[in-house]
Amino acid sequence: MNARTAAYWTTTSILCLSFLSGGVAWLAHLEAPAKGLAELGYPVYLLTLLGTWKVLGALALLAPGLPRVKEWAYAGIVFNLTGAAFSHAASGGPAGRVAVPLVLTALAVASWALRPASRVLGTLRPEPEPARMPVPALAKTA
Repeated sequence: MNARTAAYWTTTSILCLSFLSGGVAWLAHLEAPAKGLAELGYPVYLLTLLGTWKVLGALALLAPGLPRVKEWAYAGIVFNLTGAAFSHAASGGPAGRVAVPLVLTALAVASWALRPASRVLGTLRPEPEPARMPVPALAKTA
């Protein structure tokens, strides 16, 4: 295993562990996430909705294949985390509650950037086609 692969699996594992454990806690309607949502002014039913998406997003990143689903999962994770950071900042929350989602966002971006070719949907810039020499027309013989 090379350094890039190790870095990919390290960042992805931390991110997925965070989202799986957090998603299960949200789905179980544990006191801490319910209290956190209430402090931000969000309704409790978001525990079920966001908990479901957190678990599904983490599973999508861990599943083999499915490059398009992985792209959507990474996007959803970044939207979730930046939304959490913004919500805590806008409500005057402590710096730690703003910083933690931003650190996890950095891990998500690192995981996305380090993913192996088998987990990439396509390329950002396609390789240019090699130049082709024109084929001369055949002369007609009479």
